[in-house]
Amino acid sequence: MTRTSADLIADRTRLLGAKVTTFYEEPVHLVRGEGVWVWDADGRQYLDCYNNVPHVGHCHPKVVEAVATQAATLNTHTRYLHEGILRYLDRLTASFADPLSMGVLTCTGSEANDLALRMAEAVTGKRGIIVTDHTYHGNTTAVAALSRTNPPKTGDGSHIRHVPAPDSYRPLGGQAGAAHARAFAAEVQRAISDLEEAGHGFSCMMLCPFFANEGFPDLDPGFLAPTEAAIRAAGGVLIADEVQPGFGRLGSHMWGHQRTVCAPDIVTLGKPMGNGFPVAGVITSPAVMEAFQETFRYFNTFAGNPVACAAAEAVLDVIEEEGLMARAADVGAYAKTAMQQLAAQHAVIGDVRGAGLFCGVELVTDRASKAPAAAFTTRMVDALRQDGILLNRLGIHYNTLKIRPNLQFSRAHVDQMVEALHRALQNTPIQA
Repeated sequence: MTRTSADLIADRTRLLGAKVTTFYEEPVHLVRGEGVWVWDADGRQYLDCYNNVPHVGHCHPKVVEAVATQAATLNTHTRYLHEGILRYLDRLTASFADPLSMGVLTCTGSEANDLALRMAEAVTGKRGIIVTDHTYHGNTTAVAALSRTNPPKTGDGSHIRHVPAPDSYRPLGGQAGAAHARAFAAEVQRAISDLEEAGHGFSCMMLCPFFANEGFPDLDPGFLAPTEAAIRAAGGVLIADEVQPGFGRLGSHMWGHQRTVCAPDIVTLGKPMGNGFPVAGVITSPAVMEAFQETFRYFNTFAGNPVACAAAEAVLDVIEEEGLMARAADVGAYAKTAMQQLAAQHAVIGDVRGAGLFCGVELVTDRASKAPAAAFTTRMVDALRQDGILLNRLGIHYNTLKIRPNLQFSRAHVDQMVEALHRALQNTPIQA
């Protein structure tokens, strides 16, 4: 007997708890994926414009083969010698600038960010952390405390300071460009001073160099230069969370911090790294690694296991062999132009922005006031789902459509997505 979505939702509540959320007003029961497509239990096909976990495509045959072959050969932990982790880290660190030449593998981005905070504390001897007020860096106790959008109800967050997220559509201080960069750096400097005065001291600033959860504002290269200078002057550590913009997604560079032109001390990696197989990691310098290993003991049974490394190395193979970073640049530019043309037809589109295969549109009820159309954006997401297009929303006001497909996305897929977006904009009542 085929189980209905209502049956599954009832069992989720019974077995997982009532507050385990799903996407969309009518959740999707997925059963299969291939390339940029997923299928539900009724056989309906959807264009996946959202999920960055299958970075090189759902069920890419090269990654599947690498996982199956290694799983059938050997899988154990890193207290035994194995070439896979060394070969992988050698290739991975080659994509970073000096002195980022060493790594620790984990199972999740949350673990990676947790380790990065420990590294920063080991280097500085201080605990104070700065993040933006619309960030997300994971769900361990340490990194969950960083979120202001979904804050934990227990624990001590007195060592954390939040600064306003950069917003190219409504820039801090009302001015874009260098003035916006200076205004953001001034907020960071105030937070540094406050942490020092409070006795926590300033340890680090953790940020996504593309500010993905903040709505991926269009920022000039070097935007973070004044902020980086303030961090260095205070003896702090800069941590770049590359879970979303990394591995060539932005088209122009392998890593988001390279596009933003900043030099982090620590880089964290996650979701796309193994194309769905649980592997993540931290990349840093020999000096930071030495301080970390002298201060903390870390071992993770599953992290860096041979199967995980095989999956991760296959992802690098596919990115290189299929030219997926160049594809991200080409298809992303095509998508951005198509959505800008769509904005000429729909006044509810206030801003179009992004880079590579990470782009979207901010929806407003009025272009003059830039009033966010948050509820309308939610209805748009559901309307697109009903039209066979899966994407979502995010941003400071939750009114930005988030388009983040895997790197197999093509111009033809962009056309299909934009046509559906046009239909949804025509047929969805405009309300705030």
